[in-house]
Amino acid sequence: MTYTLEQLSSDIKAALTADPGPGGKEAVCKLVSKVCLDKEFIAQHLTPENCKPRRVLYEDPDLGFCVCGHVYMKPAHGEPHDHGSSWAIYGLAEGDTEMTDWKVVRKGDGTNPTLVEPEKVYTLRPGDAHFYDVHVIHSPNRDTVTKLVRIEGSNLDRIKRSNIKAASKVTA
Repeated sequence: MTYTLEQLSSDIKAALTADPGPGGKEAVCKLVSKVCLDKEFIAQHLTPENCKPRRVLYEDPDLGFCVCGHVYMKPAHGEPHDHGSSWAIYGLAEGDTEMTDWKVVRKGDGTNPTLVEPEKVYTLRPGDAHFYDVHVIHSPNRDTVTKLVRIEGSNLDRIKRSNIKAASKVTA
């Protein structure tokens, strides 16, 4: 039997209500991993028509978290970014995504961006889920069709992102 969006949302809410800290986020990672291996869930919610490339599938009225579907039909190479005052969990359902974690080499100010350089590179594969806490800088690179479920601590449509640039692009 498939895992429904309603079940996923309810289970996430229960996990975050029981523990809004790191333990709750780890529990949500396990839920996301489970749903990313559910072929019926993927077929129903993660379609190119439904997610162009991102769609909020559910937004919790009490806790504010969102369940988002993403579908990338062609290569997509992201710039280093964080999610401002929000956290996020990326879960891979189809395709591979090379993720880069970045470290700050110069803190920005109101005028100049924060400069970062790569710290760690790893690959997320179907069934993998990874938690990115508030202000953790990362970037995804996708070379094939990729489908993912992303849980946002708050709807990122309403969150101001940090001004971040790769140090090599500024100094080059």
